[in-house]
Amino acid sequence: MKKEYPEGKEKVQGNRIRILDKDTINKIAAGEVIERPVSVVKELIDNSIDARATDIRIEIEKGGKRSILVRDNGCGMSREDALLAYKKHATSKLMYIEDLNTISTMGFRGEALSSITAVAKVEILTRQQEEITGTRIVIHGGKVLETLDAGTAPGTAVHVKDLFYNTPARQKYLKSDRTELAHITDTVMRLALANPEISFTLLSDGKPVIRNAGSNDPFKSIVNLLGPDTARSMLPLEYRTEDFEIRGYISKPETTRRDSDQLFFFVNTRPVISRAINKAVLEGYYTRIPKERYPVAVLSLDIDPGEVDVNVHPRKAEVRFSREKEIGDAVTLAIEKVLSESNLVTEIRERRDRIQKTFEIPESSGRLQVSEAAEIFGKIVTGKTRSTHGTSNFPESGGALREKAERYSYPVKDTERKLKKSERLLDFTSKDGILGIPDNRNPENRNELEINKDSLEDLRVIGQVSRLYILAEKGEDLVLIDQHAAHERILYEQILRMKKSRVQELITPITIDLTPKEKVLMEEYIPYLEDYGFGISEFGDNTYVVTFVPEVFGRLEGSEIIHDVVSDLLASGRVKKDTGISERVCKTLACRAAIKAGAACSPGQMEELIEQLKKAENPYSCPHGRPTVITFTKGELDRMFARIQ
Repeated sequence: MKKEYPEGKEKVQGNRIRILDKDTINKIAAGEVIERPVSVVKELIDNSIDARATDIRIEIEKGGKRSILVRDNGCGMSREDALLAYKKHATSKLMYIEDLNTISTMGFRGEALSSITAVAKVEILTRQQEEITGTRIVIHGGKVLETLDAGTAPGTAVHVKDLFYNTPARQKYLKSDRTELAHITDTVMRLALANPEISFTLLSDGKPVIRNAGSNDPFKSIVNLLGPDTARSMLPLEYRTEDFEIRGYISKPETTRRDSDQLFFFVNTRPVISRAINKAVLEGYYTRIPKERYPVAVLSLDIDPGEVDVNVHPRKAEVRFSREKEIGDAVTLAIEKVLSESNLVTEIRERRDRIQKTFEIPESSGRLQVSEAAEIFGKIVTGKTRSTHGTSNFPESGGALREKAERYSYPVKDTERKLKKSERLLDFTSKDGILGIPDNRNPENRNELEINKDSLEDLRVIGQVSRLYILAEKGEDLVLIDQHAAHERILYEQILRMKKSRVQELITPITIDLTPKEKVLMEEYIPYLEDYGFGISEFGDNTYVVTFVPEVFGRLEGSEIIHDVVSDLLASGRVKKDTGISERVCKTLACRAAIKAGAACSPGQMEELIEQLKKAENPYSCPHGRPTVITFTKGELDRMFARIQ
């Protein structure tokens, strides 16, 4: 097919190398700074912060694709400055290259506004406090169309319309309106946490998404943006040296997330990504939180700008420290000190001791308490009993724990006062047994399943290794089963087919606080969660209430599972509806409900797990692709011990 060129842009004959025209150069350069609507929002807010604004209002339409308006009450610009501001490399932040060594403003390159005007239709309305009349400038595709006097309040408003209207190739790579809104919401939230004294308002298609009134108390922003439940678990942190200061809040170990999205780092009020600080935070929580879980942290580092290189990333998102190790060590030490002083380490040890004790219901009690053993193994299905959610992973105090134990309990019959030695993990089977969708995308896996369908038959349980693997023998072979992966496979297939067939009502509904970004996505995903037994409804700006959960959950770990589902869908990007989303929801639900590594299992429980695994459609891998069963033949063992060559 012959390539068509725009009028006046015919293919050049002869020499192959040529200098691009100015318009093409500007559009290409703009793409390095402005990748999507959130880039526009970030750059304009940075300018507002540099203009010493105390109130910033952002209004977007269609995820920012149709319209972005950022209005502030900052110092404003004179007409002369406004006409210079949109030109490439025009900036008020520095004059010489040496100024980069001490830069403290959010912007400094002089590229943002020129890049925005190159790929959009832009209107700038600005006025300085001492001026009577403001200035209105209209720019389309980098060309000034109008410059007029205009009445306006002090400050600046930049209205960006039809982003990438003149670069359609970039338009087609933008995601859905909701996804673009989620990115914008996350950026505004981070800037609001970094600058709590500034009032931020974000509206999407006329509806409020973020409202954060300015306050000199950073904790108020945490309550408003991360939610009251998260805020209640936060501990204040301060650490000072002669050269820098670290301050902020970190979560107690029982409050975790499945990814690092809620690790917020600010260097001289600039939101940044720092692998060094990220690693330092995790080292501070070492052994205090489960593997592959992340705490919540809002940390600010105040340091001499000369010690930080902010010019190492195109979006200024990453920074480099001249004394990276010293700062990382300080963060780790500060976190360890806060956690130790809060007596959390002692409580963790006490809890570990308690969960090893035998679970027995007192004869004098008329209620079955949600004990540590029940928390480990989930609900034991007994007739028509209802489950409630359990306590958090770490008790706040003895009194609080007793109060929670009373609240989170359910009645049982007298005949159910003792747990039998052969207690079951869960009653997985329906009348037709367990059905599911096998992971048969790999032909080799399909062949292996067909050949080894009987490999789980006639297993004799020997014991448990490291509270992680079930050790069994089959004839002369040694079989190892990953208890979490196996249980996850069982639950995954059950949930995938079961949908709403088995749900349970919570005696005490759970309220869940989401971040504004999570809330944006939750609105889309609620129908999929409801399909699998969750009853969820809106309960305030960023709060939801859960009244029903799938029956496979003997307890619900606070709000963590909802956060996990949303985080998992977030990380996956846009997936095909009705298949991709449903599958991901099932995987996350199964993972959260499955027996955890480190849980002690009785022989009866191990035998029951193997029985249920045998009924699975694909018993040999968990939903994420990890193996559930590994077999060592006698010949392999003999070779390991050099009995045979």
